[in-house]
Amino acid sequence: MIKTIVWKNNTAVLIDQNALPAEERYITCHTYQEVIVAIKDLSLRGAPAIGVAAAMATALAAAQFRLLPLEKFRIKFFAVCEEIAAARPTARNLFWALERMKAHLEKSLRAGGPDVVQELISEARRICAEDIAINKRMGKHGAELIADGDNILTHCNAGALATAGYGTALGIIRAAKAAGKKLHVYVDETRPVLQGARLTAWELKKEKIPATLITDSMAGFLMQQGRIDQIIVGADRIAANGDTANKIGTYSLAVLARAHKIPFYVAAPLSTIDASLKNGAAIPIEERSNREVTDWRGIPTAPGGMKVYNPAFDVTPARYITAIVTEKGIIRKSYLQSIRGLAKS
Repeated sequence: MIKTIVWKNNTAVLIDQNALPAEERYITCHTYQEVIVAIKDLSLRGAPAIGVAAAMATALAAAQFRLLPLEKFRIKFFAVCEEIAAARPTARNLFWALERMKAHLEKSLRAGGPDVVQELISEARRICAEDIAINKRMGKHGAELIADGDNILTHCNAGALATAGYGTALGIIRAAKAAGKKLHVYVDETRPVLQGARLTAWELKKEKIPATLITDSMAGFLMQQGRIDQIIVGADRIAANGDTANKIGTYSLAVLARAHKIPFYVAAPLSTIDASLKNGAAIPIEERSNREVTDWRGIPTAPGGMKVYNPAFDVTPARYITAIVTEKGIIRKSYLQSIRGLAKS
């Protein structure tokens, strides 16, 4: 199994996704600042993976502040959490993990344990292990939606590389394959950073899952030809009503799916749901560097000085989503009631 990020010898070790598919190499982060850099420059990406990385970053910070008096330690720890939170604004799992680590610190301080730092390290490692277990449960639920022989379209990368391991959307595909179902995956290249072409294609090839790479603009034509049986994507944040933020281009696919009567599924852990947001209009959308659009790894692909708009995500209204797959089961409309029910179960 691909292990995207692990805690090893008091460091956070992660696959450098910017090096893929040409090279499989790893980055060892000794400080929380190094983790922030990795999140910002997309060496590590994917909402669940970002959440795990955020937890490990706080653990690294705690180790750096080990010798401080407890109250100063607490103040510095909370300040670092704010710094980490600024790395990627859309991914709900980032904030969920930070909230969990802050709560664990408070609990540890109240308990008066001998080693608060070790408590925080243990919690970060638990979050990592839980993520893999959650993805596997999600995969089993989602595999029920896949019929033998299905052709599945996916967008961006919602695989092991977007999580601590196994994956959300690709986790469902992995589980279906493990159950003996024959399937084929169409992989959107996912401009402008090509997470589909570089990362999803790499994962599927590594696991010998039949796949075909297409440009983003081909998806509608394949639907028109009857080549797509269903679409499965991941999510970076889901509002209380089911509106879902995911990689830019997802909304277009959902509209096309509706036009061609193709099921459109979202796979995400419950930690991706932000019940504090009434609908998708409140989801913050990150805008990234112009160079992701005007250059490809230092090579200009557009005229110099060209104006650029580069939102990293878009929001798909809940009405276009057939179902949302979580670790607790499959959520169907009405999403508001279903999400509230799962949160209480």
